[in-house]
Amino acid sequence: MNKHLLPADILLPKNDFSKWSVIACDQYTSEPKYWEETKEIVGNSISALNLILPEVFLSDDESARINSINKTMQEYIENDVFNSFDNTIVYTCRTLKDGKKRHGLVGLIDLEDYSYEKDAKTAIRATEETVVDRIPPRVKIRKDAPLELPHIMLLIDDPERIVIEPIADKADNFKKLYEFELMQNAGSIVGYALSSDSVNNVQSALDTLKNNSADGLLFAVGDGNHSLATAKECYRMGCGSRYALVEVVNIHDFSLEFEPIYRVVFGANAEKLISDFINWCGEDSSENSQKFTCVYNGIEKEISVNAKGTLCVATLQAFLDNYLKDNKNLKLDYIHGTESVRELCKKENTVGFIFSGMEKSELFKAVSNDGSLPRKTFSMGCADDKRFYLEARKIK
Repeated sequence: MNKHLLPADILLPKNDFSKWSVIACDQYTSEPKYWEETKEIVGNSISALNLILPEVFLSDDESARINSINKTMQEYIENDVFNSFDNTIVYTCRTLKDGKKRHGLVGLIDLEDYSYEKDAKTAIRATEETVVDRIPPRVKIRKDAPLELPHIMLLIDDPERIVIEPIADKADNFKKLYEFELMQNAGSIVGYALSSDSVNNVQSALDTLKNNSADGLLFAVGDGNHSLATAKECYRMGCGSRYALVEVVNIHDFSLEFEPIYRVVFGANAEKLISDFINWCGEDSSENSQKFTCVYNGIEKEISVNAKGTLCVATLQAFLDNYLKDNKNLKLDYIHGTESVRELCKKENTVGFIFSGMEKSELFKAVSNDGSLPRKTFSMGCADDKRFYLEARKIK
């Protein structure tokens, strides 16, 4: 039996989890107010906020900030702010702000089993296109970091619920590691350390899933692919661990909902951009057309165009990739939630595109058949439902 999810030596803060745990760094990338409020909440407390670089603050030269992050990581280790739970897989139950519960397992995966190449046939694969240019800045952060804190979420296709759900049914039998409210009204979370017998059961069930897979696909990266790709590159370069800490979630978890990630373009003449998109695709009013709601200046305009890809997002992304090459003054961002799109598009020279998304039941088949999908194709829930940094692990 191959062991596809391994126990880790988990580090958790000794107190005040609610100020320690913060949302993934790639959220609220156009809304600095969220991060400013988070900083106010954290204050001078021990916090994962001091160990990450929110993408909203990325600039050309982040060396000073990266050095500060690594220095703080080392200080946290030396100042004994963590409790260590060795050789552990953590069962987590996240209560989302709508009351639904999402179940996961936190442990190690072997980066030898992962590839972000489009047509990879490894056990762990990217679900969306990996933007190679986004990896080097992340390598700068990780290559000298003594700790890792993951927001990576891997999905399994387990309709019979043989891996995680049996653990959830007997969670009260395990040692509770934490239970607290997440900041910024993002719900709550509780975590337990699995017994050695339960770890063996999980590993056996995962082996069964892999053996039943048509082409050996076991884990599809649901979130944090660029972080996982960074871990892979650091390992290849000889400056990182062979293993990475992740959370595994069943794609059939009742709480899990796929939502499209919308596109907003800043600095654009909205009507010209929309017109150019229609001309590039060709207008189409048939049943096979792809439909978009274009939002700008308080206006919402419905358009129907010829499909240039299987998914609406594929058609739009192909157009925008070409368009932005010739219009380098424009900025593209990927936005979760229609209300955020509408709010951002009240600004002058800003246009957003809202469209229908992919059903979660289509994901594994699509990845097996077509390889990775266009980047930022889907999100698993709204921004506030994203994984928070919580568990840590020493990697140096």
